[in-house]
Amino acid sequence: MRIDKWLWAARFFKTRSLATDAVGGGKVKLNGAPTKPARDVKIGDRLDISNSETRWQVTILGLSDKRGPAPEARLLYEETPESVAAREAEQLRRKFTQEPAAEIHGRPTKRDRRQMDRFGR
Repeated sequence: MRIDKWLWAARFFKTRSLATDAVGGGKVKLNGAPTKPARDVKIGDRLDISNSETRWQVTILGLSDKRGPAPEARLLYEETPESVAAREAEQLRRKFTQEPAAEIHGRPTKRDRRQMDRFGR
């Protein structure tokens, strides 16, 4: 079974083309090595998946070429304990720290610019 099709069926990516782009872009590693979208996967393979800010390390437990409900998709893989701990730590970090540019929405208005000038930018 193709790796891009498996990633889509296991619900790591919303569309198969997104899965293909991620594999082609080096965001998915098969057994520690970069791979191509048409590469076949088998049960027992280890995948390192990076999807924007989230990273998973999973072992393939089952193969499916059909995208089903999330509870069934979770049966296709097992996430490593290190990966679970790292994702939870990252979620806590994002929850308690605010991004510096989170409140900035586009170009400042005339009022915003005047306030910046008043405070010396």
